[in-house]
Amino acid sequence: MLTKQDMVELLALRGKEQEELFARARRIREEVFGTHVVVRGVTEIGNACRVNCDFCPMRRDNTRENDTFLAGPDDLVDAARVVKDNGINVVFFQAGEIPQTTRVVGEALPRIRELYDNDVEVLLNLGNKKRSEYAYLREQGATSYILKHETSDPDLNLRMRHETLASRLRCLTDLIELGFKVGTGGIVGLPGQTLAHIADDIIMARELGAHMCSFSPFVPAPHTPLEHLEPGDVDTTLNALAVCRIVRPDWLIPAVSALAKNRKDGQRSGFLAGANVLTINFTHGRNADRYLIYGKERFVVRSDHAMRVLDSVGLVAGRSVFTGSTASTPRP
Repeated sequence: MLTKQDMVELLALRGKEQEELFARARRIREEVFGTHVVVRGVTEIGNACRVNCDFCPMRRDNTRENDTFLAGPDDLVDAARVVKDNGINVVFFQAGEIPQTTRVVGEALPRIRELYDNDVEVLLNLGNKKRSEYAYLREQGATSYILKHETSDPDLNLRMRHETLASRLRCLTDLIELGFKVGTGGIVGLPGQTLAHIADDIIMARELGAHMCSFSPFVPAPHTPLEHLEPGDVDTTLNALAVCRIVRPDWLIPAVSALAKNRKDGQRSGFLAGANVLTINFTHGRNADRYLIYGKERFVVRSDHAMRVLDSVGLVAGRSVFTGSTASTPRP
């Protein structure tokens, strides 16, 4: 088992040693998952948020000036139908952190499961909620949930998110206890962050018993307190993905769109570093422009780009490993 110091040293690698790290991560991925990559279809369903994170343009202080939207249950079912028509059985709904999404998503879930004859993983990224709300979403048919802790350092977390790390961990624990497949992870390049912090992020995810872990490079977004900072280092982010693969060979680890935002070949490099998840965006054009997670100039992954990336690294699109016929057999 890697120690924290081992992780710090691996996170710092560059050049030939970094290439060897990536090769090791790819070998481990292939042993567990073969050449198949889990493909998700995300629809962003709302852009208002009650939290005031310093790195996000959808932060609470910007809400009045942003062009906000919130989809309804019928919109979610229509979105799931489009995802299904594209041969994808991971339906992913993402929104800012507001209470209203519990009802909207909950009402749509039984219809979405019926649409798929229950061969569907419904993945949510809706922020902190009460345990009773998570229980309701689980009962309605949600199977997975992403709740990134962003940084495991309590002081840095409080400065960046203006919320306690403890509140995030409480939600993560609730989700796991309720039977969700849970993802967490961090941002690389936050002000004051060290490699030791990133190692702690990985350790925290492992100790929580998470099923998925992601790292994204910090993107300085307009109209945020951090807009003047430099972008997060892509190489360090890629190393974090590779270390995650070594620490937990069975984790789902995405190559996120922020990698492509910060470096032209960033997502391709993510798969070379051991990632095994790719998310395709199916948000309607106007709403995609209003979902300001990295600002209006964010990189939006569409199907053609996704397939080119997978082809370039010799990987193929696959289905959920958490539900349906592939649930108990990660290796194709």
